[in-house]
Amino acid sequence: MKNYKLIVQYDGTDYSGWQIQLNAKSVQGVMQDSICLIANEKISLIGAGRTDSGVHALGQTCNFRIDQELDLYRFKHSLNSILPRDIAVKNIVEVNEDFHSRYDAVKRSYIYLFSKSKSPFYDKYSWWYHGPVDCNSLNKLSGYLIGEKNFTAFARKASDTENKICFIHDVRWKEWKDLIIFYVEADRYLHGMVRTMIGTLLNTYKLKLNIDYLRDIINKQERESAGEAVPAKGLFLYKVKY
Repeated sequence: MKNYKLIVQYDGTDYSGWQIQLNAKSVQGVMQDSICLIANEKISLIGAGRTDSGVHALGQTCNFRIDQELDLYRFKHSLNSILPRDIAVKNIVEVNEDFHSRYDAVKRSYIYLFSKSKSPFYDKYSWWYHGPVDCNSLNKLSGYLIGEKNFTAFARKASDTENKICFIHDVRWKEWKDLIIFYVEADRYLHGMVRTMIGTLLNTYKLKLNIDYLRDIINKQERESAGEAVPAKGLFLYKVKY
């Protein structure tokens, strides 16, 4: 049995998210069907993490096991030729048979893009935020979130994940040309966590509140106490580390 790892990029605009769902188009479903068609063999595609509806990926990692040995150059070319324009396989390598994209991942990072002014070229992949943004102030606030905490307040209420403990390794804001870039790296995330985290930090900054406000939100463990989630279109799964 061969095991192959892929690095994938996709525009999530027209998808229900990464994970296969009933009566909805998913990135995982489109890719899995395409791989089965080329390989002429049924496979199960495993992703490193779910991305929500409308969220993009610059470095999603996935893997599949198959009986046959693939010519990786030809397979990658064939797969990219039948995948839609909004999904691209950037790399494919053979890995150990026991490698698992989800369970072996130790860190996952996301970026979120804000545009500082209206632009037709940024509109699809960033959120035009109308208020002022001071990255130094936001970095000071964001520092409180680093470490191991219960992020129930940042998860969607319908989330069925029992364990709400996550360890955030890094979180920061940076201004670059016409964009504001938010970056976060953690061991795992809850459903809707990153977008709610960003919205909460912006709200804290906008209201000129401090770390005590964030601490209170974390301690309450209630979704209603946190801020509104920012739009999905600016969020990208950036990288998965093993």
